[in-house]
Amino acid sequence: MPAQRTRFYQVGSFAVGNRLLPPERRSVQAAPDRGNALTSGHRACRGCGEALGARYAVDAAISATGGRLIVVNATGCLEVFSTPYPETSWQVPWIHSLFGNAPAVATGVAAALKVKGRADVRVVAQGGDGGTVDIGFACLSGMFERDDDVLYICYDNQAYMNTGVQRSGATPPAARTATTPVPGNAFGQGKNVPLIAMAHEIPYVATATVADLRDLEHKVRRAMEFRGARYLHVLVPCPLGWVTAACDTIRVARLATESGLFPVFEAERGDVTGVTKIRRRVPVDDYLRLQGRYAHLFGDPPRTEVIARIQASADRAIRRFGLVD
Repeated sequence: MPAQRTRFYQVGSFAVGNRLLPPERRSVQAAPDRGNALTSGHRACRGCGEALGARYAVDAAISATGGRLIVVNATGCLEVFSTPYPETSWQVPWIHSLFGNAPAVATGVAAALKVKGRADVRVVAQGGDGGTVDIGFACLSGMFERDDDVLYICYDNQAYMNTGVQRSGATPPAARTATTPVPGNAFGQGKNVPLIAMAHEIPYVATATVADLRDLEHKVRRAMEFRGARYLHVLVPCPLGWVTAACDTIRVARLATESGLFPVFEAERGDVTGVTKIRRRVPVDDYLRLQGRYAHLFGDPPRTEVIARIQASADRAIRRFGLVD
């Protein structure tokens, strides 16, 4: 039998495959000199969307600023699993603030840099939805109102995951948490912080998910082109709190956008300037069924009226942002 030539195919992984592209089109993670802001040794759970989102977001900010970056981190999951005293997994100037004052601390850092004439050094503040939507909301609104030169990134896993999966102001309707048992979180509660940020008419507001890391990197880079207050809201599924398989984190995040429940868009000075269209629209059932926090909706009999209300919410978001052509 004659010898056969074995053919190898480059499947295009996010980090490796992008090295085949021209340098200007490569991902930050494809660069051999990437920042590696959040490195090994942290205690994040398997499949943690927040760890993934934070690494890509902060690395993109490091790249955009040439490494001249200071990060302020609110108390929460991200801070707890990345900096167990006396260790840290961060390789960037990093400050731990209280649960609710990260925007104010970041404002102080930015003000100090301005006094010192260090316009080349930029400031990023970050926290989870609890420290952003609830406890730190007043400080965040103040940062927006003053137009402080800070990029604030919210990693939204839709509950207080670090302290036992309690409901937050970002917990969606019907989701089960430790403080919202069956039938789940009530409809009509919570806050849509991206829209609130837009109401402040700050220079830049955007949403993103860990299902599209190139988009996340782009939006961080875009945000660093502006001066003044900027806000980035990133959906980061939590396998523990959402009761999903660790291997499904990206899949769940993608279904959140494809169902219309999490619109992905950009806005400048209060006006939407771009949206990510839904390429393959799916019913909300596809998204909900993967998550144990919604298992009570699919019992015997199923809670069809609740599912219909969630579908109506997704349909409204699709119409509002023009997500489907």
